[in-house]
Order: sequence, then structure tokens, then C-alpha cells
Amino acid sequence: ISCPPHINANALVIIMFSVNKVTLWTMTGLLAITTIIFNVYTFIMSLLNCRQKKHWCASDIIIMALSVASVIHQLLCYLFMTFDEVDSICSITYIANVVTLLIIFSLKFTIMWDTSFLTFFYSTKLVSTPNHCYTKIQAAILKHVNLVILVIPLCGLGTCMPMLLVFNPDNHTTIEKDCEALIPNSHSGRIYEIIYLLFSDIVPGILMVKCCISISVHLAIHLHHMKASTNGAHCPKLGSQMRVIQMALALVVIFAIFLGVDLYVHYQICVYQENVLMLTFFFTSVYTTVTAVVLIYGKKSLWKALIHDFNACLEKNPYLSCLQLPEEKAKTTTPTKVKN
Repeated sequence: ISCPPHINANALVIIMFSVNKVTLWTMTGLLAITTIIFNVYTFIMSLLNCRQKKHWCASDIIIMALSVASVIHQLLCYLFMTFDEVDSICSITYIANVVTLLIIFSLKFTIMWDTSFLTFFYSTKLVSTPNHCYTKIQAAILKHVNLVILVIPLCGLGTCMPMLLVFNPDNHTTIEKDCEALIPNSHSGRIYEIIYLLFSDIVPGILMVKCCISISVHLAIHLHHMKASTNGAHCPKLGSQMRVIQMALALVVIFAIFLGVDLYVHYQICVYQENVLMLTFFFTSVYTTVTAVVLIYGKKSLWKALIHDFNACLEKNPYLSCLQLPEEKAKTTTPTKVKN
């Protein structure tokens, strides 16, 4: 006796869904290694930099806080995904799942706002505004960097506390029942999802876009003035400012891509009741890895140290010495003047 076609189709969908979850779990594990390596490296080098200068720079404090949040978030995400693969009989209690998700989402809130705060910091250093009131607000915020860094995770934790009330223990997705995906399918749960996305993704995104526009306008004006002052005889240069500008703009672009994925995931959860939390965990791992690399590039001292350490590791193996990267740029010749 053959099974009905719809049963075979449902079984096929469940098998494909399980395979995709295993694939995401494996790929997230590989990304977890890179995330931890780059963020720990960033934290250690920033800490050593502060000790050498005997002064706690605001940018280093923000970067260190971002690195710590990224590492803890990555470890909890992978632990959460591992429990989903190993715990086939749902032996983990409901409250343990909720608390784990609460910490994960609060850490994601912290990562987003730390990245936004870092972009805001660099925009204040690059862009000067004639608005006296805005300048005072900037100075007050930057004066209390340590307090802001402590307030951000507390706000994230407070924003995620309603998860204890709105998450549903009787979770049923459209494909299969999952132990860990406590999806809020009530009206209040969906309202909470919207509020959480507003404060954790959209508001810091708006701040980053504002900083990006300010930096871009500053760059365009600066290049225009330099080109006008040299009368086209020399290529305009910004020196160390250009590296910081590239880093800030890259952070905004990476954040925009992640925001699109995160909004799609929560849309699938709220509207279609599909368990796609692993997808957002995977892309968060990509985001934290790429962000760490961009931050290392933005700090010239960190970038040089990373290349030096990378070349030192390759020197131990003669077969990999060909992969060494140049540690210093080739000297450029002075451009000849253009005759009019």
C-alpha cells in the first residue's frame, strides 16, 4: 500500500528542512571560529594599545565592548543551535530556552547599538557642525562613553524582558514542531516583535544612515576643496582620514545588508510561523566576522599588526611563504605637474 502523495510531499519538505538546519549549523560553526579569532584579536590589541598610551581612547572602549558582545553572542548562538540538533526529545525546559533566547537577542541589541555608537563617534571626529546645541549633545555623549557602553546592554536586556511573557511554549511551525523556537503567535507577541525590531534594528540603522550621509557630504566637500586648491595638478589625498571614512561607510553597508535579512527572518516568523531563527543566527555570525575585519582595517596599527602576525605564521611553513602579504606600501613617485 503506497502512502498518499501529500504525505510523501510533507515528508520530503521535513527532510529538506532538516538538511538545511544541519547545513546552517555546520556553516555557523565554521564562522564561529573566525568570529572569535578576529574579535578576540581586536579586543587584545585594543587593550594593549590603551595600556601603551596609558589613556583609554573612546574608540578603543567602544570596539572592545563590541568585541566582547560579539564573542558571547556567537558562543550562545552556536550553543543554542547545537541543542536543537542534539536534543531530539525536547528534554531542555521551556524557561531555559526562553532565557537563552533572551540573552541572545539582548546581545544582538547591544551589537547593533555599539556599532551605531562607533559610527556616531567617528562622524563626530570627521564632521564639524555649526549647530551649537547638537555640538553640546555630541560632547556630552562622548564625555560619558563608559556610561553609554554600560547603559546599552542594560537597555537591551530591558527590551528583551517581555519575551518571558509573550513567547509561547506550545510552539507549532508550519513544517514541524521545534523545541527551541518559541515563536509568539498571539497579537501581543507580534506587537512585541515590531517594537523589538524598531528599537534593536531600525532606530540604530537610522542613526548609522544619518552618520553615513554626514560623512559622505564631508568627504565630497573636502575633496572638492582640495581639488580646487591644487588646481588639478595633484591627486587630492585625505591620509589617515580616508581609512576611517572607508571603515565607517563599510560598517553602514554591512549593517544595511544584515538589517534586510533580519527583517525578512522576523517577517517569516510572525506571518508564516516558520522556524528560521537559525538563518538569522548564521547571518549574525557573518555580520560579526566581517565587522571585526573592517574594524581591524580601520585601525591602521591593528591592520599592520595583523599582517605582520599573519606573515610570521606563514614563515614557519616554507610551502605557504608565497601567501605572505606586503607589510608596507610601495613608495609612490611624485606626480609631474600638468602643463596648461
